[in-house]
Amino acid sequence: MQEILTLIYSNGDPTSVKTEYSWDRVPWIEQYTGRSKLENRPSPRLITTHLPFNLFPQSFFKTNAKIIYTIRNPKDVCVSMYFFSLIAQFLEYREDFQEFVSLFLSKDMSYAGWFDHVKGWLSFKDNPNFLLLTYEDMAKDLKSNVIKICQFLGKELDDAAINSVVENSSFKAMKDNEMSNYSAVPDYIFSKAKGAFHRKGISGDWKNYFTPEREREFDKIYQDLMTDVNLQFA
Repeated sequence: MQEILTLIYSNGDPTSVKTEYSWDRVPWIEQYTGRSKLENRPSPRLITTHLPFNLFPQSFFKTNAKIIYTIRNPKDVCVSMYFFSLIAQFLEYREDFQEFVSLFLSKDMSYAGWFDHVKGWLSFKDNPNFLLLTYEDMAKDLKSNVIKICQFLGKELDDAAINSVVENSSFKAMKDNEMSNYSAVPDYIFSKAKGAFHRKGISGDWKNYFTPEREREFDKIYQDLMTDVNLQFA
């Protein structure tokens, strides 16, 4: 989403995504450097975050700023988070994936855990400045989702610009782009010997890692916690 929005606001020109690091183009609001990067930046400003709804700055909701919330099948999120934890030196390393599933299902995960995070932000879903997208839909048909985002933002792009956004924000393009693939991050933060930030970028990879027992456990907890939430993952 960081890449898509950068490209939309550059009218499809890929110069910025190829010359500026993603964390400079779209700063993280929760990082200590975020404010200094944002406060003197002219509008429209692009901001990214993993913060749960209850910790997000409430002053934000008194503005006309727009929010795009991207969700993904929690089982794939679990697998992705596991492999991320292997390379992220600031997280506790856990070698066994099946044990990691239990951790993921607990309330000890960063940023409040998937279930509470999603339910918190979905409480804002009826606001006209809120757009909900799924990773699965974007992976299946990125172009139609780019068009949807443009419409949401009131940003008109011609076909050539839209095609450029799609081409330069694809998983492969980002994986090959040193400005976006986090290869410039030092090893004491991300250990390159243990993996890459961009891994597969596919949906349904969880089936290669979950045991039947873990799948049943996961499904039971999902059903218990998300009974009042209607989400469909392709």
